[in-house]
Amino acid sequence: MPKKTTISLIKCDVGSLAGHHVVPKPLFNVAEKNLKRAAEKGLINNFLVFNAGDDLELLMLHEKGEQNIEIHELAWNTFREAADKALELKLYGAGQDLLKNAFVGNVCGMGPGVAEMEIDERASDPVVVFAADKTSAGSFNYPLFRMFADPMNTAGLVIDPNMTGGFKFEVVDTVENKSIILKCPEEMYELLALIGTVGRYAISRIWRAADNLICAASSVSKLSLIAGKYVGKDDPVMITRAQHGLPAVGELLAPFMHSYFVQGWMRGSHWGPLMPVGLKASKCTAFDGPPRIVALGFQVSNGKIACDSDGVPLVADLFDDPAFALARREAMHNACMLRRMGEFEPARLGSEEMEYTTIQQVLAKLGERFKPVKE
Repeated sequence: MPKKTTISLIKCDVGSLAGHHVVPKPLFNVAEKNLKRAAEKGLINNFLVFNAGDDLELLMLHEKGEQNIEIHELAWNTFREAADKALELKLYGAGQDLLKNAFVGNVCGMGPGVAEMEIDERASDPVVVFAADKTSAGSFNYPLFRMFADPMNTAGLVIDPNMTGGFKFEVVDTVENKSIILKCPEEMYELLALIGTVGRYAISRIWRAADNLICAASSVSKLSLIAGKYVGKDDPVMITRAQHGLPAVGELLAPFMHSYFVQGWMRGSHWGPLMPVGLKASKCTAFDGPPRIVALGFQVSNGKIACDSDGVPLVADLFDDPAFALARREAMHNACMLRRMGEFEPARLGSEEMEYTTIQQVLAKLGERFKPVKE
């Protein structure tokens, strides 16, 4: 019986050059060295290191299954070594996502974001991975709904007989740490009732209803709830499969033809427009943004990212395309509009989300000066 292939996408903010905007080359070097050594030892089959803004992303293919202690320890040790290099270079925010002092079995709940998917390889298995910076765990709710439940986005839901049975969505309540599975189209309205509250509910996994084929996996951990205070935004990652009874790659990308608003941006305290960009523009500058998202496409082939004759992974930088120029223009237009509002809602997050930000220190200083209002 052939072994299953596991796709692991694990991210961490380990330090950035000049504020919170980009991962510098020395940190890439640390990650590539460690993952190359792991591949030579046979722990992983192959890998890709990239960045989404100031987040270091480790994409690894292996046969160890999800939440494997060896894979997660490899990621943890890589992030820790990269953070040490960041400290040596006095980079900003060195190791800010590493919320624990020691590895304890897997990195879930320790700060880094994790999306993993164990699959039986199909004859051709296209995969698209997404990584975002300066935004929160629920930021993928909107595009995932569009990809797998909205027939106005995904034509296959209407005209592909292998998709008309719909998809099942696992939704996590990040506040109470509970989950529920809802099936679309039958429970579409109930799904929307939950995932529209992006600060609390997040889609974690999606399966094809007809045969429980895993289709998508997303990181849903919220750093503020783990740490009890603001330590940086969650900056989620996700893995999606495409074609052959699943949304086409073009249908996975279509939700990003327009920008939409997400929580995060400057100091994790503002709404901002999400901007789809190629890797060369994966850096957050203006007001630490706007929030960015990258998308990389590849083929899974015999347990690996398909490679060229030199063993270099063949990866498509999918948002490096004029087709997303309109979304980028929209994002900048809306970013400028929101910044004109300064610190007035709705540019700034509502009070519930602000409870985990540094504004609480300001309010604490003022607390004793509040007096009862005389009738």
